[in-house]
Amino acid sequence: MKHTNIRAQEDFRKARSREILLRVLSLLRRQRQELLSFQEVRALIRPDGEAYAGMKVVPISLIVGSEGRYQDFNRVFLPRREHLKKRWVRVDMAHHGMINLPPVKLYEIGGVYFVRDGNHRVSVARMQGVEFIDAEIISLRSRLSLSPEMSGEEMKHRVIDLEKEEFFRSTNLRSLRPGVRIDFSATGRYDELNRHILGHKYYLNQVCEKELSFEEGMLSWYDNVFAPIVAIIRSSGLLARFPGRTAADLYVWIVRHWDGLKRRIHADFSMEEAARDFGRRYGLSTGRVLRRLWRAVKSRLWRPDV
Repeated sequence: MKHTNIRAQEDFRKARSREILLRVLSLLRRQRQELLSFQEVRALIRPDGEAYAGMKVVPISLIVGSEGRYQDFNRVFLPRREHLKKRWVRVDMAHHGMINLPPVKLYEIGGVYFVRDGNHRVSVARMQGVEFIDAEIISLRSRLSLSPEMSGEEMKHRVIDLEKEEFFRSTNLRSLRPGVRIDFSATGRYDELNRHILGHKYYLNQVCEKELSFEEGMLSWYDNVFAPIVAIIRSSGLLARFPGRTAADLYVWIVRHWDGLKRRIHADFSMEEAARDFGRRYGLSTGRVLRRLWRAVKSRLWRPDV
């Protein structure tokens, strides 16, 4: 028993040393080592249901995150905190003693897994080179197929791409307005465009004798609302004041801002005035834009080989 405890203590020391080394290397290589947060991924992907999937043998390499301990372990489940030692050593002693531990509990979404219960067991198993682990699974239905190498940012872009594809397929806007481009930097925005189209169609129908079709309302929205506002955004140079954002992002924000101004001040504002006001309130100054640009240039020039 004493020998097993010493061995487990040494295993934990090695695990912590590896985690520290990987953390340093990740800083030099600009690679993220954090586990993914299940809550954040779930909010991003918005699964449309879940079901109990029973017991399975799961490849540990497909476990990419945790429900509650994503800050305590790194991306390969090495422990990041000393306070994890007592429990980690206890689990490792059971591993060395060939004691069967209960299955871990996992969520599955898009083909990858997140720990509900059993983070220490996953950590010890991975440290010991175990490739598979017994698990009780709850599966969440997702339209996306995910891979264990994906970062949270890559998952976000995959979701945006899917939403974009569904928007253009359901509206047929690309065929009706060849060359149209609507890109977003955040999820959920194409759903907001659909609401804008339906709202525009509703108001048009209040003054039209004949009920407009969705297609007619959409084309009117694109030609008379979206495209003119995007033209204002581009011609006014607003995009430079919001690095990393798109013209469609600013369209959504400016429409919200315009509506808010009219509600609060009870006065008419042109879209140009709303756009200028939004830029003044929330955009970066020219000096801050230039400083951010210089920092980005310097970070690209400094690429150490490790």
